[in-house]
Amino acid sequence: MRLTDFWDRMNRHFGERYAESWARDFVLAELGGRTVMQALADGESAKTVWRAVCEVTDVDPKLR
Repeated sequence: MRLTDFWDRMNRHFGERYAESWARDFVLAELGGRTVMQALADGESAKTVWRAVCEVTDVDPKLR
């Protein structure tokens, strides 16, 4: 998954205004206690991060 696809999915799921805020502030145990932004900055793949987001939120199956 490309990073642009990841952010497109985040924006579609959370809305453009909330996606970045959620990614910056919400800590996910599935990412080792990191936020989405921290995990991506640490080099975690966008696909792995997206799967973690899907685990903790009710993502539309079409976006999975």
